[in-house]
Amino acid sequence: MKLDIMANVASRYLLPLGLALCLAPAVNSAWAANDSAARPSAAERTFTHTLDNGMKIIVREDHRAPVMVSQVWYRVGSSYEHAGVTGVSHVLEHLMFKGTDKVPDGEFSKLIARYGGSENAFTSYDYTGYYQLMSATNLPLSIELEADRMQNAIMPDSAFSKEIEVVKEERRLRTDDKPNSVAYERFMAAAYLSSGYHNPVIGWMHDLDNMTAQDARNWYKKWYMPNNAILVVVGDVKAPEVFELAARYFGPIPRGELPKRPLNREVPGNGERRIEVAIPAKIPTLYVGYNVPGINTAADETDVYALRMLAGVLDGGYSARIETHMVRNQGIAASAGAGYGGFSLGDTLFYFSGVPAEGYSIEQLELAFNDQIETLQTELADPEELERVKAQIISGIIYQQDSISSQANQIGRMEAIGRSWQEADAMVEKLSAITPEQVQAVARKYLVDNNKTVAVLNPQPL
Repeated sequence: MKLDIMANVASRYLLPLGLALCLAPAVNSAWAANDSAARPSAAERTFTHTLDNGMKIIVREDHRAPVMVSQVWYRVGSSYEHAGVTGVSHVLEHLMFKGTDKVPDGEFSKLIARYGGSENAFTSYDYTGYYQLMSATNLPLSIELEADRMQNAIMPDSAFSKEIEVVKEERRLRTDDKPNSVAYERFMAAAYLSSGYHNPVIGWMHDLDNMTAQDARNWYKKWYMPNNAILVVVGDVKAPEVFELAARYFGPIPRGELPKRPLNREVPGNGERRIEVAIPAKIPTLYVGYNVPGINTAADETDVYALRMLAGVLDGGYSARIETHMVRNQGIAASAGAGYGGFSLGDTLFYFSGVPAEGYSIEQLELAFNDQIETLQTELADPEELERVKAQIISGIIYQQDSISSQANQIGRMEAIGRSWQEADAMVEKLSAITPEQVQAVARKYLVDNNKTVAVLNPQPL
């Protein structure tokens, strides 16, 4: 095996797992104390640096345990794709594990596992990410491996031929063989007319059938460069040491010429859209979406936080309105919910979904959703109700700090869509400031027929 790069790493840094854990830095006494006031804030423990080649490094020191998570985020995902190559971002994610000249196919994962770590990757509409969770002493291994495959990934036709079949089978299992997934995919395609969110992350099957290894290699050359990447490290590390490692391994990689990013803006709806998905299934399902702005497209960012609170009023747990009225009191819905993902590269959706209870129709379920919307548009939410929702949302944000992976994900997501990690820290304050009047205002402004798309899964005989 050609492991020269790893031999160098081992001679400089790596230790057998047991010894590495024993020699890891001691837990900081300020962190070990039960008194939370003694602990530095997340902002005080977060440090940023940008390399000369444009790669951004963000480090959050968290010394509660001798572990770290290292993530490389690329600002590219399925919403960047054009017709003919849908799914290529996800296919490339798979191919990034097929080796380099220095680290043969399969050795990346084996090396991480050998030193007690775990690793994986993910593709979304707006970004693609790769991560390793390991003992903090093994951070150099993680960084050197990622720097190597940023510039030296090998994607032979033979590897592509095998991996594209894996992806196609993944699509069959997760979407094509599941009626609700098919209906949701068609719903999304109908709701997004002009943005890259129209296409599924995994791609359309006809594009996967016609994709070539060269398509993936072209995508790699087009987007995988240091000035389109963010390194996020959270854990028992020291920021200056992380910056030095990043400069050593990522620093020599030249910056590239980046294409324009998609705007992912939606054209005006000009009226309600409706589709029916008639396929073999057992249970009818309703999907309703309203085109609304996200954090990058809202004329007033306050609307984003008000929409988030609106979603909480409707579907913020057992005592929220949909669960209380539609499921328990009226019994119209067997299950129902609402949501809003405001932190995206472009425009997004405020959505509802539900399954009618026995004896009720899809039409009655939709009318019940409409009643909930109309109530919010005509009556102010109770201040106590809003306080409950605020407490629930804010506690969820705070609880994320218990996990180094959750902290890194929050930082990476914000940076990957062109925002700042600092905005995540300010989210609690901004949500807390939302008033019942602002919740009512966004319900009136955005939850209107011109923004509305309805999709119905109409079950056909199996």
